[in-house]
Amino acid sequence: MTAAVWSVDPRTGKQREQVAVEATPEEVDRTVRAADAARPALADRAVRAAFLRTAADLLDAAGDFVVEAADAETALGPGRLTGELARTTHQLRAFAEAVTEGAFLDILIDRADPHAVPVPRPDLRRYKVPLGVVAVYAASNFPLAFSVPGGDTASALAAGCPVVVKAHPDHPATSELCASVLRRAAARHGLPEALVGLVHGFDAGVELVRHPRVAAAGFTGSVRGGRALFDAAAARPVPIPFHGELGSLNPVVVTEAAAAERAEEIGTGLAGSMTLGVGQFCVKPGLVLAPAGAAGDRLVRSLTEAVSDTAEGVLLDARMHEAFVTGVRERSALPGVESPVTPGESGENAVSAGFLTVPAARLAADDGHDLLLEECFGPVTVVVRYADEAEVSAVLARLAGNLTATVHLGAEEAKTNDGPAARLLAELTPLAGRLLVNGWPTGVAVAPAQHHGGPYPATTSVSTSVGGTAVERWLRPVVHQNTPDALLPPELRDGNPLGLPRRVDGRPES
Repeated sequence: MTAAVWSVDPRTGKQREQVAVEATPEEVDRTVRAADAARPALADRAVRAAFLRTAADLLDAAGDFVVEAADAETALGPGRLTGELARTTHQLRAFAEAVTEGAFLDILIDRADPHAVPVPRPDLRRYKVPLGVVAVYAASNFPLAFSVPGGDTASALAAGCPVVVKAHPDHPATSELCASVLRRAAARHGLPEALVGLVHGFDAGVELVRHPRVAAAGFTGSVRGGRALFDAAAARPVPIPFHGELGSLNPVVVTEAAAAERAEEIGTGLAGSMTLGVGQFCVKPGLVLAPAGAAGDRLVRSLTEAVSDTAEGVLLDARMHEAFVTGVRERSALPGVESPVTPGESGENAVSAGFLTVPAARLAADDGHDLLLEECFGPVTVVVRYADEAEVSAVLARLAGNLTATVHLGAEEAKTNDGPAARLLAELTPLAGRLLVNGWPTGVAVAPAQHHGGPYPATTSVSTSVGGTAVERWLRPVVHQNTPDALLPPELRDGNPLGLPRRVDGRPES
């Protein structure tokens, strides 16, 4: 018997309405095959770009309904969700611009040269083509920007790939609403609605990554769930790329000089970053190295005051609520760990923010405190008090890959390229995909130069899920050698009939 899919109010824990039923293997198969059959409809770049712009316009027009539905299922609040919707529609429009401009095709032409050394060179013309149907696994904590209309979907459609989204169980009604908006946008441009498929259910998600006509997958979620799907993608008879964002501690290092100059400012900023969205951001600073002396004490006092003034909040679902409460309890019980502000349960469905402290020597010694080096999803961070630079290095050496790494420097430290600050950035570079100086990692700008990824387990690939280069995940290069001009795709023909950015014989084509 097929299970019902219910929308649940996280504020009360009660079911709101039945939204759908979990997809059977047969339904997953039909959805994927319909998406695959729609691939040719995305071939026209002009239509593709117009479709993305219309999708953004229709989402904006339905904004009140979308925000209301998402808030009812996530308790993230209208303010946060209105901003997330703006980010989502901006992302769609940015990819529409990228499709129109065409640089993402990465066109390289090397004309034949019979005099090239060491051997004559044939005529070589390279560009990128879409992979095929992309499976998108929606995130719990971003019901819009990393879900049905989010970055994975937008970048895949921009690349010319249809998508089948596996809806997250925390916001099924929002997923259905957003899918219907994207399909209306497709219909307005004569495109098949099957370009955007949607399925519900855990088993459907597993069937999706195994389907022979799925060519790639994008995932945002837990290490456990992401790794299981990654392994399934690799174990297929024909393995496929799996671009997963799994987990991140996002370490922060506060130097002695920075703490001496602005301890109170840093403490307040840290509180705001680690409690933003009830601590449910993938770039939440979860481990902060602060000096053990008087300046570090001032930082901790400031953090204590700011976190104590933070209102309680509701996590996305009961499972996350229980994991947070259990996680902070286990961490607090470790030897040498203190709780200046104790995080944990606050009423039946809410949680209160807090933070833990521990001497750096405990982590550097590898004496059973590994749990502190794992992400705890929710409004909590661990402040590690270090005595010297050697302890900082010893702790950093034990960290796995992260999305971000942050350093707070003193004014004079930032002025030299051969001092401790430069060495610290060099230590952090292998640990993360984005390095920040004197800032906080929450707030991921959607911009061409952005990179939202990092070494494993932050992500399972070297790609980004935010920014213009996210489209590269869904493309593959193809080279034409000595192909007659009439048989070349228009993108590669002499005379550049489509007016695309190209490099010819190593130089930009004028």
